[in-house]
Amino acid sequence: MTGEGARVLDEIADSIDYPMWIVTAAARGERSGCLVGFATQCSIHPVRFGAWISKANHTFRVAAASDVLVVHAPRVNDVELARLFGEETGDEVDKFSQCAWSPGPADVPVLDGVDWFAGRVLEQVDTGDHVGFLLDPIAGETHGGTDPRLTFQRVRDFEPGHPA
Repeated sequence: MTGEGARVLDEIADSIDYPMWIVTAAARGERSGCLVGFATQCSIHPVRFGAWISKANHTFRVAAASDVLVVHAPRVNDVELARLFGEETGDEVDKFSQCAWSPGPADVPVLDGVDWFAGRVLEQVDTGDHVGFLLDPIAGETHGGTDPRLTFQRVRDFEPGHPA
């Protein structure tokens, strides 16, 4: 889409308050994680989830070699954790030294206190400047919180660690 269509889509997308996610990955002895805005459940039977990661992002390089990704669903009180994973880059900073986490399925980091699920990577789809990871959920945990989920409008002022 180019020109007027792209401008209109940008305007519409900027007004939508979609959920934000933190995706973590581990492969070849390396860990990474990033804040993700492009993600959704994409099938009911079987249950499937899609998460798109920017090719410019350090997490993409680790995720591309991972068999399992962990998708976290932060709440509004997790905004500083989201800031860490959205504004810092794993090219320069060990984000996991600045937060509490434990190894999850396939040793992928699970962030303490945040609802999460792990998904086996079924497919990677190149969609432009992002790659979509199709996930088959295999494990997870919720913490019973009632605070609202963290959404795009609450993080739109973040300075990304990498351009999209």
